[in-house]
Amino acid sequence: MMALREVSFSLWCDFIERDFLDGEFRDLIQKGFIKGATSNPSIFASSILNSRAYQQQIVALKGMNSKQIYEALAIEDIKKAADILKPLWNVNKDDGYISIEIDPFLGEDAGKSIDEGKRLYRTINQSNVMIKVPATQAGYEVMDELIRDNIPVNATLIFSPKQACECAEIFKNARKKPNSKQTRAVISVFVSRFDRASDLILKEKAPHLCSKLGVLNAMKCYDLIEKNEDVFMRTLFASTGVKGDDLVKNYYIDSLLFEHCVNTAPLETIRAYLKNDSSEIKKPLNLEDIDKAFGEIRDAGIDIESLYVSLMKEGLEAFMKSFEDLLHSI
Repeated sequence: MMALREVSFSLWCDFIERDFLDGEFRDLIQKGFIKGATSNPSIFASSILNSRAYQQQIVALKGMNSKQIYEALAIEDIKKAADILKPLWNVNKDDGYISIEIDPFLGEDAGKSIDEGKRLYRTINQSNVMIKVPATQAGYEVMDELIRDNIPVNATLIFSPKQACECAEIFKNARKKPNSKQTRAVISVFVSRFDRASDLILKEKAPHLCSKLGVLNAMKCYDLIEKNEDVFMRTLFASTGVKGDDLVKNYYIDSLLFEHCVNTAPLETIRAYLKNDSSEIKKPLNLEDIDKAFGEIRDAGIDIESLYVSLMKEGLEAFMKSFEDLLHSI
């Protein structure tokens, strides 16, 4: 089995849970199979509510409000993950990151989001922590301010090429200030949600394009980001887990195995990828071929522009609901 540190592609784990960090997580890193990790409100909600590892600390924190308890639990996990990943970060500052997301209910308030992002980063006090910020109008302000303050950023919930380009421009310009430390950033392009939203129509009208829209859109975003020739900014392919049995579990990793990018995948997807020993770097389609396929998809009845809007709305709402459910359950 090939260790992924031999190629420019990086695999990160889209999962964090206390017992996992002490066991399989360390093993995957030591063997060179993963080089970073990501979290979001849904992941923390699942981990905290379904694992006994947090119950004793929750009892000990009684008297705090729900958000304070959540932050205490999450920050402990993020610190632990950052410690485990730090040797990778020390190599070249490109990998070895763990992400934590700003409170999703602050999403439209740029000022409060900036304050929270800076507070979380300084409280965790680890250089290899990325602050996750959704790619909304308010979020763009937050990204700009954090990068200018030399805080690594994970721009999340990118669905459209327009969002990808806007994030890339923000990161490139923010690092032009005199005291910039060439702070790293990733632009998280969501993939599988496109196919879950469009495949029912495509199966009837253009079956050869089933499970293709997410990959094609991700390729387009990747190409536009790479045109900036910014070595300190990478595309991160997110939402790469497969639901159902129509596709192999590692489909979205194998389909997007490109130079100078990251794929953050659920644990089950990572296991499938490693089992199948996939490691060959590919070249994405050129933009002309991608646009031709987009035309076929539109002709089949898929309104891609409307899909960008609806998927963004659903993503924001899902993170808020997960966060709200978690706070109500603590």
